[in-house]
Amino acid sequence: MPSAHEPSAVRRVVPLRHWWRWIISAIVVFLLAQLVWTFFTNPQWRWPVFAEYFFNDAVLRGLWLTLWMTAVSSVIGFVLGSLLAVARLSGSPLLNSFAWGFIWFFRSVPLIVQLVLWYNLGYLFPTLGIGWPFTYDFWVAEFDTVQLISAVAAAILGLSLHQAAYSAEIIRGGLLSVDQGQLEAAKALGIPRARRFFRITLPQAARAILPNAFNEIISLLKGTSVLFIIALPELFYTVQVIYNRNAQVVPLLLVATVWYTIFTSVLSVIQFYIERHFARGATRELPPTPIQRARRWLRDLPARFRAGRDEVPASVQAAIAAEVK
Repeated sequence: MPSAHEPSAVRRVVPLRHWWRWIISAIVVFLLAQLVWTFFTNPQWRWPVFAEYFFNDAVLRGLWLTLWMTAVSSVIGFVLGSLLAVARLSGSPLLNSFAWGFIWFFRSVPLIVQLVLWYNLGYLFPTLGIGWPFTYDFWVAEFDTVQLISAVAAAILGLSLHQAAYSAEIIRGGLLSVDQGQLEAAKALGIPRARRFFRITLPQAARAILPNAFNEIISLLKGTSVLFIIALPELFYTVQVIYNRNAQVVPLLLVATVWYTIFTSVLSVIQFYIERHFARGATRELPPTPIQRARRWLRDLPARFRAGRDEVPASVQAAIAAEVK
């Protein structure tokens, strides 16, 4: 029998048993199974009502308005947030102070309060226009505020400005995460400022910005539900109107929940592939996609089955034997 020190010896590796991991996993599986069981056995879910209203015209119109408000507010918010982030990093005390004050104010006031304030701006300023400073004497472009600031305009203003305050700090944090030594080396090589930003700073900052940025977009998608306060017929408000008429509260809330879940999942998938794109050059091997993981799992399944539960797969044992040699 060869000794453990001989090159031809193959050691049998027995993995460490994690009992608590198995116990917690069993509890989680049990709870999930219990939840799924209630979906099929509890008649109060009223799945026929859910199916009736899932593709209802009013619900789809509310869903479209929700997606449109999310897209517009995200674009405006991140563009304005980028300008605020640059202002925060600038050497101008005036720009720095203005950006800090903007971020401080819009992060301090709740979104629902901002929406109500914008929607009722006509109470403070019945007309808006261009006129003499420090007076209400307008001589150019005088508008009725109630007509100018509609529910849609109030929603865009509230969501965009609120989003800009948070996105500014996300972008600023990403820019500050780039190693300053690289920027100093680029300056020493005489690389122009614009090229330094787009070729060195931005690609590296994007890896830190993207996770938080997509988190904010997902929060904004769900946050559009507060637009019911100004009677804007987005998804949640439309569902509320329907279940106030037919008293089918739970099925209609499930309709909204499933639609929110679908589009937040789509955003999460998009986030994964964009992060994977920017991971090039930062990691030696790109993280596998879900399809690649499934293929690898199916490919290794026979080897794991043959190896048994108590042993490490043969490929791993062969690799360990090669290291021993």
